[in-house]
Amino acid sequence: MTRTNDEPPEWAKERAREVMAAEADAASDEAGDAEGGANAENADDTGDRVPDVPVEVVDEAERLTRLARRAEGDAAAAFYRERRDELAAEHDYVPRLREDDDTLVLYPDEWMDDGTVQLDRIETTDRAVEVSLSGPGDADRYDEVAAYNGAVADAVAEAHGEPHADTARSFAAFMSNHYVRAVDDATPEVREEFREEYLPRNGWPTDEQLAVVEESLAVIESVAAEVDGPEES
Repeated sequence: MTRTNDEPPEWAKERAREVMAAEADAASDEAGDAEGGANAENADDTGDRVPDVPVEVVDEAERLTRLARRAEGDAAAAFYRERRDELAAEHDYVPRLREDDDTLVLYPDEWMDDGTVQLDRIETTDRAVEVSLSGPGDADRYDEVAAYNGAVADAVAEAHGEPHADTARSFAAFMSNHYVRAVDDATPEVREEFREEYLPRNGWPTDEQLAVVEESLAVIESVAAEVDGPEES
C-alpha cells in the first residue's frame, strides 16, 4: 500500500526538474523569437529611411545646382535646376536652397506642403540631406585637393606665364586653405571673395595682375579642365 505523504523517489524529482527546465527554455525561445520578429519588422520599416536617397543622387543634385549657378543665361540655369528637381522627385525628395548658410537641402516630399516644410510631419531630421555649397569641404581631402590645385597653378605658369601664374598660385592657396575645394569648383561668390578681399590683402598682387584678374580666373578654369582632378569622396 502506497503512503500519500511519502516523498517521491529521486528519479521522479529529477524527471520533474527536466520537464520544468525544458518548458522554461521553450517559453524563453518563443519570447525571443517574438521580440526578434518585431525588431526585424521595425528594421524593415525604418532601416532604409535615414536618409532614403542614394548618395549618387545627392552628388548629382549638387553638381546640377553648381552648374545652374555658373550657367550663362537664365534658360540654361533653369534647365539645370529642373533636371535637379526631377532627379530628386524620382526618389520622393524636394531640393531647396537655404540661403542663410548657402546650403542645398533635400527634404522628403512627404514633409512638404505647398513648397513649405511642415514641422509636424518630421519624424526624424536624419532623413533630410544637407550639402554646403560654399563652406569648407572635407578636411580629410586637403592633401589631395591641394596637390590638384598646385598642379593647375603649375600648368597655368607653363602655358601662360605671368601675370596669370601668380594669380593661379594665390587662387590655389585660397581654395585649398579656405575651402578645401578644387579651383574649378569655386562659386561666383567665392571668386568674388578671392578677387575683392583675399588677393589684394594676401596675394601681394602687381597692378598688372589686378588689371587682368578676371582673365586670369578664366585661364585657370580653362587649364583646370585639362588636369586630372581629385577623386570624388
